[in-house]
Amino acid sequence: MDDVELTGGCQCGAIRYTLGQRPQNVHVCHCRMCQKAVGGPFAIICPVLKPAFHVTRGEISYFRSSDVGRRGFCSACGTPLIFDYPDADDIGILAGTLDDPNQAPPENQYGNESRVSWYAGLKDVPGDHPTYAGNPEMRLRISSTNHQHPDHDTESWPPVEG
Repeated sequence: MDDVELTGGCQCGAIRYTLGQRPQNVHVCHCRMCQKAVGGPFAIICPVLKPAFHVTRGEISYFRSSDVGRRGFCSACGTPLIFDYPDADDIGILAGTLDDPNQAPPENQYGNESRVSWYAGLKDVPGDHPTYAGNPEMRLRISSTNHQHPDHDTESWPPVEG
């Protein structure tokens, strides 16, 4: 394993994990199964060897998306976390669940037969706007009532009220 520790988890914090190696062959997957699994037009999958993946809090739930593969998610908040071929040596971590997704830039793309037609044009879509740029009241409402787990490990889950 590399001398690296990447961390991540689900949206609510019920599941946390560490990776003891940098992902290899990080890829964008456009296949229809990934689209449905993440609720978006593609998934970014970060493969690591299974011995490098350690759940440090909670327990991953699984949906068998085929006879050979399964998708791991948090049963409390629904966050998709992993893609796994149980007989393979590696496991695919979903990039959005990393505390710092910048640590896993894509190197390749697969499933292009299902790629949405507008994907290539994304670079031309205006997008230099912060979240809720035109609605500061909504940004304040969301930030002041945010239930999302922070992008770092915490002592416990759920947070202690007080």
